[in-house]
Amino acid sequence: MDNSSITSVTGTMIPLRGDDIDTDRIIPARYLRCVTFDGLGEHAFEDDKAQDPGHAFNDARYRQASILIAAKNFGCGSSREHAPQALNKWGINAVVGQSFAEIFFANCQAMGVPCITVDRDSGERLFAIVESDPAAECRIDIASASIGIGDQTIAGTIPDGAKRSLLEGTWNATAVLLESVKEIDAVAGRIPYLNNFAA
Repeated sequence: MDNSSITSVTGTMIPLRGDDIDTDRIIPARYLRCVTFDGLGEHAFEDDKAQDPGHAFNDARYRQASILIAAKNFGCGSSREHAPQALNKWGINAVVGQSFAEIFFANCQAMGVPCITVDRDSGERLFAIVESDPAAECRIDIASASIGIGDQTIAGTIPDGAKRSLLEGTWNATAVLLESVKEIDAVAGRIPYLNNFAA
């Protein structure tokens, strides 16, 4: 399992305007029955894309983007982990938004997909830059939570705990546990009720 340090994310951006975009719009409920997350990317925003030919995820100019710009309360609704998985399988490696639903943020973090928060004015600046120049390359620096694009640097925020786990490479809790099996066994061996139960 991967648990490498994430210090930056670089790539072009895809702008997705609109507050309160929920997880059912990101990946419709009919895809929650999948056994693995493989192939979910092609269904990201499937219903929105069908209803709106001008949807950003229909726009060929953004097809190679790896950073999503969102607005307020992105990822609200149900707690399905399929939503960040679908975005990541589509190609998204980081999300910049004005605010995030708490569980969506946590699900992204557990996958090593940083979520950076910016204020509304900064978010509007990013939308304007990317909509006028879809090829503009962006670099997110995790330590400073800053977003560099063109000749501009935009300040963002990442909670200290999330930032630390990305930089230290401890964002994948399962990988951390698997790497610490000997230490876990040693601690378990010193707990009387575990030893009595095993006997």
